Amino acid sequence: MADTPQAALDERVKDISPIRKALIRPELGGIIGTVAVFTFFALLAGSSGMFNAQGIMNWTTVSAQFMIIAVGACLLMIAGEFDLSVGSMIGFAGMMVAIFGVTLGFPMWMAILITFAICLACGWLNGYIVVKTGLPSFIVTLATLFILRGFTIFIPQTVERKTIIGGIREAAEGDWLAPLFGAKILGGLFQWFGDIGLIAVFERGNRAGQPVVDGVPMLIVWAIVLIVFGHLLLTRTKFGNWIFAAGGDAQAARYVGVPVNQVKILMFMFTAFCATVFAVCQVMEFGSAGADRGLLKEFEAIIAVVIGGALLTGGYGSVIGAALGALIFGVVQQGLFFANVESSLFRVFLGVILLLAVILNTYIRRIITGER
Repeated sequence: MADTPQAALDERVKDISPIRKALIRPELGGIIGTVAVFTFFALLAGSSGMFNAQGIMNWTTVSAQFMIIAVGACLLMIAGEFDLSVGSMIGFAGMMVAIFGVTLGFPMWMAILITFAICLACGWLNGYIVVKTGLPSFIVTLATLFILRGFTIFIPQTVERKTIIGGIREAAEGDWLAPLFGAKILGGLFQWFGDIGLIAVFERGNRAGQPVVDGVPMLIVWAIVLIVFGHLLLTRTKFGNWIFAAGGDAQAARYVGVPVNQVKILMFMFTAFCATVFAVCQVMEFGSAGADRGLLKEFEAIIAVVIGGALLTGGYGSVIGAALGALIFGVVQQGLFFANVESSLFRVFLGVILLLAVILNTYIRRIITGER
């Protein structure tokens, strides 16, 4: 029997160029976009304070907001579903913390835990309706968007006769759980940075000698924790393979024993969890809850995920890519301010970058599936 040359290729395997192989990496678009955005604003706004300690903290904090909800949206989109109720969930969760913790006088830790329980139940209900009825998640969560937003306005108007409830910061004083969402860490390290001249300090007033950046907000810590958790879950566990399978071909996944319905429901619940984390961090920072909080956040989360390389058809994506998409959002939003550019152009940027990302992702899908 003649030896078969090792270099021989199966005729069913397409010869893909190195460039196309690189394009298949979901994070590539996010990496390119991040480099381009940082380069652009380094040239345009580098001298305006955007990259000093205070400027970096500003756009990092904004990016962290996008990252928290983008992680949940990313895993859900890879599983083949959408959640348009994320923005309303943010407003609803914040209002529930205020109602239970301020209006009803519950201990803040109890108000936070009850809020998480309610929101996780909403996420479970979204997923259950989707998998049991077969309705598109777009329609189901669009209905939830209006329901939650309506309750967010109705409940405080009925109870407090207003749509903004303050006093959250005062109610959280001395609480053991609230600092997990509203505190800052590494304050001593930043004070040392200020003492040695590494970062600027206040020269006058009551804060003289204190650094302009006095710590890392828990919002950023939560963003990092969720990114690491989501990435490891997706790339290092069997459940991560189930997420890809559920979004890639749900029926085929069922044939090989993947619990597709349970995976989808859990991803809806995780998306609700991320939205609630965002909401609790937000109300702890502002000290109040407002019925208009979270508007359009669901679309910003989806756009960040798409920029990060996820396919709208499911079964493909990256948590790291979604985080980079969120970072691009934060840098651009704050960069326009530092560059003295009209802030309304941020929406123009969102539209342009979404269109480009969808075109690129469509091209990638054709490479993966072999379509012409």
